Amino acid sequence: VQLQASGGGSVQTGGSLRLSCAASGWTFSGYSVAWFRQIPGNEREFVAAIGWNAGTTGYADSVKGRFVISRDFSKNTVWLQMNSLKPEDTAVYYCAADSRPYYGGSVDLLKDTWPNWGQGTLVTVSS
Repeated sequence: VQLQASGGGSVQTGGSLRLSCAASGWTFSGYSVAWFRQIPGNEREFVAAIGWNAGTTGYADSVKGRFVISRDFSKNTVWLQMNSLKPEDTAVYYCAADSRPYYGGSVDLLKDTWPNWGQGTLVTVSS
């Protein structure tokens, strides 16, 4: 299972970016996908997740109302649309996947419960 995250970059406060997480050599269908982010020296924290059937989504309180997670089965890709970006959103963003259903429970907030990871993509928001 290989994942590839892309779309990071540098924006000013209030700007937008769209991150993508693509599956390489396998299909995303049947997998729940999550985004996490990490600042150097800090723990990797949950940002958002979407269920295998796209019927369930969940967000960290810090991004709720600003970020939207979605998936395109035809493109085998999960998107994270990030709007109204703030300097505190600056981090390396990672996507993760698992074949379990996503119900938005507390266990899904834990990075150790997601077995498959892509490389990170850096998002920098300047004030």
